[in-house]
Amino acid sequence: MKDKIKVVISDLDGTLLNKEHKISEYTKTVFRELHDQNYLIIVATGRHHLDAMPIVEGLGFPLYLVTSNGARIHSPKKELLFSFDIDSDAIKSVLDLGIDSEITTVLFRENVWQTNRHNESLNSFQTELNYLPEVVDFSTVADFSSIKMFFTHDRHSKLIELRDQILKKHPDLFSHAFSLPLCLEFMDKSVDKSVAIAKILEIENFNFEQAISFGDGYNDEKMLNATAKGLLMGNSPESLKNKLFNLEVISMNYEDGVAKYLSEKVLCDGVSTVI
Repeated sequence: MKDKIKVVISDLDGTLLNKEHKISEYTKTVFRELHDQNYLIIVATGRHHLDAMPIVEGLGFPLYLVTSNGARIHSPKKELLFSFDIDSDAIKSVLDLGIDSEITTVLFRENVWQTNRHNESLNSFQTELNYLPEVVDFSTVADFSSIKMFFTHDRHSKLIELRDQILKKHPDLFSHAFSLPLCLEFMDKSVDKSVAIAKILEIENFNFEQAISFGDGYNDEKMLNATAKGLLMGNSPESLKNKLFNLEVISMNYEDGVAKYLSEKVLCDGVSTVI
């Protein structure tokens, strides 16, 4: 693997980040060593770019950033290379379905995320508030065009019902995924992490057979299956582990699972966990 792999791809939440939604010092050390050994590094996340950029800056080197599950690509120089939004009318048609008010509804806009209600658990994912929430009455909004739609509720079954309701109305309009069991996300049908990563690989003259990827959610599924080696985190939902039974499962995100695997299996010289 050390001779074959040239590209390292990782999700953030539940994968590269620990329980405090931060990158540990050990993980930073391993990724800096990967960068020094000329591996191409890609971070692919469901987070908005304004939210994700300060996190990856902590690694200390420039990298490719795929955000909003593939709706945005930023270059190592932070140049916007690709963007794709959901049409306003498409989003309005979903909101007109009469979504249960207990479900937190979020629209990822370019500079702010609009929501129907305050949700403290969502806010906790941002250690620094770089991408601010705005509570709105969606019935008063004129333009709904957004990077993605996001729904959360403390019962997975309620989100399953909503997903089925939306897909029955619009079977061919959106791509969707559960980034976490309690987080349902909808993007334009052309948007996926794997599609965005393919664009980066083409720019850099690499291919998926030279890439290794790490993830923990259903929004990582196509990415994990596309690369030469896809690794599932130990903290991934059991339903995803069962679905992707052919993939190797590594240790938990809060145990530096990604960094330890890369140090042992990919780096020419491993990095000690004592730093």
